[in-house]
Amino acid sequence: MPTSKQFRRRLRSRIIISFLILGSGLTALFAVATIGLRARLENQLVDNWLEQEARNFVEFKRLNPAPDAQFQFSRQIELFVVRSSRQESVPFSWRELPEGVHEVLEAGPDGEPTEYKLAVHRASDLVGFLRYDYSKEALGQRQLVTALVAAVALFSVFAGLIGLWSSRRVMQPVADLARRIEGYSSRSAPEKLAPHFADDEVGQLASALDDYAEQLTERVTRDREFNADVSHELRTPLAVIRGAVELIQSQPDLNDKTRQRLQRIERAVQQCTDLITALLMLSRGERGSGATDVRRLAEQLAEANRVNIGSKPIEVIVEGQQGVLVDAPEAIVAVALGNLIVNAFKYTREGEIRISVLGDRVEVRDTGPGIPEEEATRLFERGYRGSSSEGSKGGGIGLAIVRRLCELYDWKVSLAPRADRQGAIATLEFAAFMRK
Repeated sequence: MPTSKQFRRRLRSRIIISFLILGSGLTALFAVATIGLRARLENQLVDNWLEQEARNFVEFKRLNPAPDAQFQFSRQIELFVVRSSRQESVPFSWRELPEGVHEVLEAGPDGEPTEYKLAVHRASDLVGFLRYDYSKEALGQRQLVTALVAAVALFSVFAGLIGLWSSRRVMQPVADLARRIEGYSSRSAPEKLAPHFADDEVGQLASALDDYAEQLTERVTRDREFNADVSHELRTPLAVIRGAVELIQSQPDLNDKTRQRLQRIERAVQQCTDLITALLMLSRGERGSGATDVRRLAEQLAEANRVNIGSKPIEVIVEGQQGVLVDAPEAIVAVALGNLIVNAFKYTREGEIRISVLGDRVEVRDTGPGIPEEEATRLFERGYRGSSSEGSKGGGIGLAIVRRLCELYDWKVSLAPRADRQGAIATLEFAAFMRK
């Protein structure tokens, strides 16, 4: 299942989110601008009007002090005029208000909180308070805010639907291209992609993929043919060498030294044959099957490498369980295990080499110079040579081949320094491919 982070990175999701942000953002900005402009204009007009009315009424009462003089107001307006020195008749909260228009919240005629605008005009002898019932305008403003919020939500949903529809239209060719590419693995010769798409960006991508697939198919076919040809051509001379060695060994008048040399040639031929088999399977990515006796093979490999000891004071020990079988061709196990054993013989100058067959794995312990912990994993990289390999021959590809074989068969291989720092431990684990 894709994670939320992966989902956000999809192109279709980006298109939908872009439309949502664009639609919601523009509508929200329009709503905020509308509310702000309405409030600004309305407050400015009402405030100016109330100030002017308060000023006019104060002047009217100065010119017409008679109580029966009438000044026309709206029903929403209440006016109180008092002398500057006597403000006991007005509410206490009004007395210290400066001149201007103020917003107050007081109990209305029905006892409910009501919003008012209070205009205050202070003359030298009179103070006018003009209270305007602003509840209807405030209610209208709240209704406008509610309507605009609903409009923002509605336009956001509409923008999301447009984004969903657009993303489907935009991503449909890309999704179709992905489905067709997924079908490549089931075909030896991939079908051309470009004829199924219009001459647009996706069509150009399909055409580029067709060219790449054609080049890749050609290279893979050429590599497979080359590997098959090389395998056949190498096996033929090796078979000739093996036959010639067997023929010479059958002669009764051979001395021991010549016989040993012929046996060494025979082992080298077997090693070359096993390596060719392993490389051919790696190139094809194929797993072979078989029933390889690991203990017997370990003894054979140890015996074959004794000639590398020479006069070195080294003891070779093969121990462990008998009858341990691995479901793999003997050539594959021989190459994987043989490289670990060869390295132990190559770098050990004295002491012992102990090969232990432990049921689900084989451990090769030596008393050589050992390996630093930081180099343990890098030694399986192609071409990498550790600090302890100075003066040795080889291109550093043996352990790389072992690693690739383990990846093919789901085995595990590792190198580590011994606990006493006297040598190294190489472990080949193949529990998943054990024969019951």
